Amino acid sequence: MTRFIDAHRARFGVEPICTTLQVAPSTYYAARQRPLSARCLRDAELTMQLREVHAAHFGVYGVRKLWRQLQREGTTALPGQGREDRQARTAAARVRRDRGRPPGVRARHGHPTA
Repeated sequence: MTRFIDAHRARFGVEPICTTLQVAPSTYYAARQRPLSARCLRDAELTMQLREVHAAHFGVYGVRKLWRQLQREGTTALPGQGREDRQARTAAARVRRDRGRPPGVRARHGHPTA
């Protein structure tokens, strides 16, 4: 919500957008003042680790191989820890997406292979 309001506040203003979204403007301002959550900070840390592993392996590792490489390197997000496992897999998929390849698409032609 805050990203949407930030993107359009110059054109429409905060209060009209909040009225349309049926959200109190104080909610928007309170959300902007909050520090980043522990989950967000952990996601950023995992994303940095995944980018390093991805680059070290010539950018060809997919989600599964990235995750297994992190396990071999001893990252703290190991399977069985529930939320951390999901975060690491999501971050690995995000790395692939940011590189121009959506998850599940392995070939460069852009069509799903499975």
